[in-house]
Amino acid sequence: MEVKHGSAEVEIGEKDEAKKKKKKDLEFLSCMMQPTTSESDPQYVGIRRLLLHRKAESGAISRRYDWRCNGKGYVAYRNFISRPRKWENQRTPSLLSSPGNSGRWLPSTGPLSHQFEAESFTSSRDLRSVNQVSSRRASFSSSLSDGDSSYRRGGVEHAYSFVGMHSIFDQCKSSVTVLKFGHMSSDLLAYGASDGSLTVCSLSEEPSVLKQLTGHSKDVTDFDFSSNNQYIASSSLDKTIRVWELSRGVCIRVIYGISPQFCIRFHPVNNNFLSAGNANKELTVFNFSTGRIIKKLMFDDEVTSMDHDHTGQIIFCGDGQGTVYSVSMDSHTGSLSRSHRHRTNHKSPVTTVKYRSFSLLASGPVLLTCTQDGNLCFFSVALQIKGYLTLRCSLKLAPRIHRIQASFCPLLSLEKGEYIVAGSEDSNVYFYDLTKPKHTCVNKLQGHRFPVMCVAWNHGEDLLASSDFYGVVIVWKRAKKSS
Repeated sequence: MEVKHGSAEVEIGEKDEAKKKKKKDLEFLSCMMQPTTSESDPQYVGIRRLLLHRKAESGAISRRYDWRCNGKGYVAYRNFISRPRKWENQRTPSLLSSPGNSGRWLPSTGPLSHQFEAESFTSSRDLRSVNQVSSRRASFSSSLSDGDSSYRRGGVEHAYSFVGMHSIFDQCKSSVTVLKFGHMSSDLLAYGASDGSLTVCSLSEEPSVLKQLTGHSKDVTDFDFSSNNQYIASSSLDKTIRVWELSRGVCIRVIYGISPQFCIRFHPVNNNFLSAGNANKELTVFNFSTGRIIKKLMFDDEVTSMDHDHTGQIIFCGDGQGTVYSVSMDSHTGSLSRSHRHRTNHKSPVTTVKYRSFSLLASGPVLLTCTQDGNLCFFSVALQIKGYLTLRCSLKLAPRIHRIQASFCPLLSLEKGEYIVAGSEDSNVYFYDLTKPKHTCVNKLQGHRFPVMCVAWNHGEDLLASSDFYGVVIVWKRAKKSS
């Protein structure tokens, strides 16, 4: 019996050695299959193949034990990049999550979670570590070139500190192209994506997805809320404009065009007017009730972005060549007439046009524009001269590959400067003070893992929403001012 037991152990040992040899033979075979020429020395070729085999083996060992990235080892990185494509979908479903449990990285009891639980690769912007992010990054670093030097030198603007993340929405599987809060609303948020979908969310005590609006076949380029937040009008690259009724979550009207639609706005005074800019170099005014065209106005290039002034008498438009136009509009008839044009040297599409009725820097109404090549321009607006624009200051940021947007920041006090917030290709959200000639960037938020496309403030100015190229929307909670 003992002899049989010993022979069994020997057989098992031989099998293990055979398996090891089989595995090694596969690597050795790959080295032996290196191509040779007819004039090669056979002895030299054999030595070369042997050295290649040993180099591959030593390289694998060194990678396994010595290679580090962001504090994690090679095995963790390998597991991360080789995870199943639909790994997130096979885990516990989560349309949104709290800062401590990001839905995209929510721990699960499924078998796949145990596979990666031993050692998981976590980048510096992994949403699973947002609790540490919010506590560690209550003060932010920045500089004019999106660096960290100005924070280290000059400190941080306390009024734009954030206590953490209010909520995270990550059910979208494509790039979020546009993001907005409801009109005069602090808890109604909507965003459009490159898959043609529109998502409407509530940011109340228990954040949730209210409606999922589907109908566009291509990217949603822009949308706008009506003044009572009962309707949304959206534009898309599929050449259509759709009007949605939020209470039922249905599309009640489709307006077909002949070219991609880039931007859209409800009239701030007369919500029966709907203005849209398209790739056919047109600004078109539609009747919201009937969908019929009221007026068209031609431009020199495609109309890529637009915004109304607070009176509804002027529309500010940006085109594909970096030119900004002031257009007069009759609030009763919808007629249009081009008033002024401001040309720039940089020929890049205007991605952002934002109007504000008052600014401390200009002591009056102002306009913010941003182009795809990274040029931020700040204009004072003379409403009494039909929206004449005067360039007050400009800021050169890093050029953008994507259509990244910018926005005004809330007014802090009568003593503070003029702040704007913008996304960036490096996955950060940056805050800039236009009154500072040097170290203009004062703060930054870190939490996304992909380029940040859009930013938007709510009406109460205590929540900032940002969206990225991977479809994640983060709502940041601003710190309350100490009395």
